[in-house]
Amino acid sequence: MDKVHDFLTILDGYIGGGPWFVYLLLFTGLFFTLYLNFPQIRFFGHSLRVVRGKYDRLTDVGDTSHFQALTTALSGTVGTGNIAGVALAIHLGGPAALFWMLITGMLGMTTKFVEVTISHKYRELDSEGRIAGGPMYYMKKRLNITLPNKKVLNIGAWMGAFFAGATILSSIGTGNMPQINSIAGAMYSTFGIPHIIVGAVLAVLLAFVILGGIKRIAQVTSRLVPTMALIYVIGALAVLIYNYDNLIPSIVSIFTDVFTGTAATGGFLGASVAFAFNRGVNRGLFSNEAGQGSAPIAHSAARAHEPVSEGIVALLEPFIDTICICTLTGLVLLSSGVWQDKVENEFQRADQYILADYYDESNTEDVKQLFGFYDGRTDVPRFSGNLEVVDGVITQKANKEITILHARSIAEDVTVSLDGEPFSGTLVVANGRLAEGNPPVRFRGASLIHSAPMTAEAYTRSFLGGFGQYIVSIGLLLFAFSTAISWSYYGDRSVTYLFGTKYVFHYRMLYVVAFFFAAFTDTTIIWALSYITIALMAIPNLIGILLLRKEIKETIKEYWIDFRKEHPDEK
Repeated sequence: MDKVHDFLTILDGYIGGGPWFVYLLLFTGLFFTLYLNFPQIRFFGHSLRVVRGKYDRLTDVGDTSHFQALTTALSGTVGTGNIAGVALAIHLGGPAALFWMLITGMLGMTTKFVEVTISHKYRELDSEGRIAGGPMYYMKKRLNITLPNKKVLNIGAWMGAFFAGATILSSIGTGNMPQINSIAGAMYSTFGIPHIIVGAVLAVLLAFVILGGIKRIAQVTSRLVPTMALIYVIGALAVLIYNYDNLIPSIVSIFTDVFTGTAATGGFLGASVAFAFNRGVNRGLFSNEAGQGSAPIAHSAARAHEPVSEGIVALLEPFIDTICICTLTGLVLLSSGVWQDKVENEFQRADQYILADYYDESNTEDVKQLFGFYDGRTDVPRFSGNLEVVDGVITQKANKEITILHARSIAEDVTVSLDGEPFSGTLVVANGRLAEGNPPVRFRGASLIHSAPMTAEAYTRSFLGGFGQYIVSIGLLLFAFSTAISWSYYGDRSVTYLFGTKYVFHYRMLYVVAFFFAAFTDTTIIWALSYITIALMAIPNLIGILLLRKEIKETIKEYWIDFRKEHPDEK
């Protein structure tokens, strides 16, 4: 597992984690924001009226209403990205990462508007009479190249096939596995329910919903999304009111750290400007999926007589998802102080290193070395050899001969157990990692935490006390489960595009099985996989909408001409 995680991390460094991908994402959003004259601001009020169904016609074609399409797409974005993803971004990049998430959200409103508009324009009916749409369809129809000799290069068809294949992978790696993994972790830490039980029960419920197709999915998500948002917001407000004296400093830190990076504070070893920028944008995309091309698949099913109105509805998604909910989560994490505090927890092996020297976080030089190690600029000697443990205590640790890092922090009060009892014996370590063949011991101690556990801890630091973690667990359950439901539909439509409707049932069964097994798989590896699958979808979609920029602008222009003829008294 350690080798798999290391490989995925390296691969992500060249794809989704590479600076070029972040720049492509931001450039596309900024370009269309300027090219279309800030549609996320000019069309915001109109989008609210459209989603209420004010301009609907009885003759509109589609499987869902505007509101159902919005909630289906929102249920695909409002999930672990809002609870676990924001916590991970701040854990990695400090407060400034939230700033870049917000910038990504604002630009993402335009990107989402554009990609949904052009995808809705080229949707089709499948062999069973259901709507099939998404970026793969506009790619197939509009991005092929005709040579001077009239020979056609099917580049668009290949791009569409690549996107659909990446969507199937991403439905498993982004919309499925991280969701149930976060749910199972939260249910275990909060209620003590075994991961496998959570996975089994929710896999059965998932199968019941997704086998009913888009109409049942839309019915479920249109009820889940408002409910889960209300529960989560109430809990967040309780934390912010309780920690009101830290609220202004937290807001200030989001902006002041943007150009300086975040200095080491508490257990936090620091974060560079570049790392905060990269992970803030990356997590922003994971949260709202703008540019990824997933939401256009859900919106293609909406009843509408033309495409632009559905694109206008879609621009609400990043606003609700990132600018509202992610900001709320970020302020909860910062004002509660949990992002820099060490908390007693059980270590995940993929997130743990055993170093050959002793490091003290009160020593400035030691902190600089470890910060450089995590920032990828320097290396530190890692321990190899036998680790002696007596009654759960590592003797080298007691003698200050080693340092154990977990979750980008120096771990304290580390103990080792086997089957719930203090372990005594010898553990073999190779290059800072436990070697294969060791007994299945568990390390525990005080360290920084990230993802859903960090948010759960923050919610306990309020009037709610220990009850706060239940809100996060319930919110995560509803958020993540609805995300898994929506992503099954994205994969479903991609399978239809590539292989036809006859293989959809097989895909759904595979989706449910993967959902079950991910409940008890290492979360660090799953997150690493999700980074990569996001990029594989986004790259062809971003290139596609940039190539079709003139058609998109003309389509929007025609919409407003027709709208003003039909509604001369409205702006």
